[in-house]
Amino acid sequence: MKDRVRELRLQGRSPKEIARALKVAPSVVAPLVRAIAAESAPTGEPEVVGCWINTGWSDGLNVDPARGWVDEAPGSGVDGMVCVLVARRHGYDRMAVSGYLADVYCLGVKNAIGPDVLDERELRRFREYFFGEYAGYQEAPIDLARHLVLGSIDYARTLGFEPDEEFEPVAGALGAWEEKSAITFGRDGRPFYMQGPHDDAAKVLRILRRTLSDDEFDHVTVSPGWPAR
Repeated sequence: MKDRVRELRLQGRSPKEIARALKVAPSVVAPLVRAIAAESAPTGEPEVVGCWINTGWSDGLNVDPARGWVDEAPGSGVDGMVCVLVARRHGYDRMAVSGYLADVYCLGVKNAIGPDVLDERELRRFREYFFGEYAGYQEAPIDLARHLVLGSIDYARTLGFEPDEEFEPVAGALGAWEEKSAITFGRDGRPFYMQGPHDDAAKVLRILRRTLSDDEFDHVTVSPGWPAR
């Protein structure tokens, strides 16, 4: 199984695509992908050579000012959807690149990609694509990325949500997580769910209502015929 996963990974297949090809659950594939990535990594934690986040990341969040984290363009209307890209050294001239999409108001990590091994030119091209739907992006310290992504997962779990199955293979790129986030999640501290084009909104609301009453969270949902954005 591991050899087959390695072969498909080298073809550029995502963990979900590999799971479909092998007709197994994604939860079977994810730890194998992570183990294969670790085999080719240097001993210890590889150097962070780049970390970026979309501008407007802080909208609606309460961030500990002592951290000194700056949002270069607040008020960009990102609706709590934050993208983070991390590149770590992978040999002399290549980088292992991991990306995360986090709903910092409610659901935590909705999607993740990587780790993909890229050279500098490929990384520049991919970075423009990755942040293409945002007004811009900025360099960020890895600890901000860690507090945003891993902190949003901790927050989402208090509401009943687990991260996307694609997260496990790229979790290690953020480094060890042994602290409480310096960020207060939710929109202005309150859970807020905005339906995405591929969400099962009814399921999300059922989960929220297991732990919260209707007056303890806000949401925006749409009719079944809503077109994807």
